[in-house]
Amino acid sequence: MRSVIAGLDVVTLQQNTTVPPAGVVVLCHGFGAPGTDLVGLAEALVSEEPSLAPVRFHFPAAPLSLGHLGYGDSRAWWMIDFEVIAKLRQASPEALAAFRKEEPDGMPAARKAMLALVAEVMNGSGLPYSKLVLGGFSQGAMISTDVALRVEEAPAGLAVLSGTLLTEDVWRVKAKARSALHVFESHGRFDEVLPFSGAQSLEAMLTSAGLPVDFHAFDGGHEIPMEVLRGLARFLKARLALP
Repeated sequence: MRSVIAGLDVVTLQQNTTVPPAGVVVLCHGFGAPGTDLVGLAEALVSEEPSLAPVRFHFPAAPLSLGHLGYGDSRAWWMIDFEVIAKLRQASPEALAAFRKEEPDGMPAARKAMLALVAEVMNGSGLPYSKLVLGGFSQGAMISTDVALRVEEAPAGLAVLSGTLLTEDVWRVKAKARSALHVFESHGRFDEVLPFSGAQSLEAMLTSAGLPVDFHAFDGGHEIPMEVLRGLARFLKARLALP
């Protein structure tokens, strides 16, 4: 089902609709992908863990269109400085330090939209935040991390797929108030888009703040391999307390 929630175009899927939703999962796509990029994960996750069938999955499309740049229906949560990304790929210490400290232009607007979306979908579900898992891939993982640390009530879990550490000082403070938030994090050791070291830094920051992190490193690049999908399915089942 397609709808507009808090101003964002959203695809909502629940395989078993004969019962009320048993949980809510919100997954955000990465920079340059269409809003439907992760929709196929719902069926794949339920295939791995059939107990996820009554879970309601929401896949929001990022607010910014990249069509004017010649990228068709691709979208972004905020615009990216590709010069900075190039330096990150070269493992420039200065670029890495700056990237982790600064808040990207456009991130506050994306955060506001996502906070409103989360509030609306949870009100509509009739479920407490202890039945919510937020997550995403790449840039979608970044906005999901930011929102999971800021929502009024702690969600059941956070899934960071090929994400990285941003606004380090702010996230560190907010993470200390979310020590019960369980995190699933995955990253390819040979990721050429977002360095593996950034994922390690995020894990270290979250762990030092007291959050339990289930870190899945894999021999691959900027992707979601089957081994990660299986681990994520198990994580969702556990965090949503499904039979």
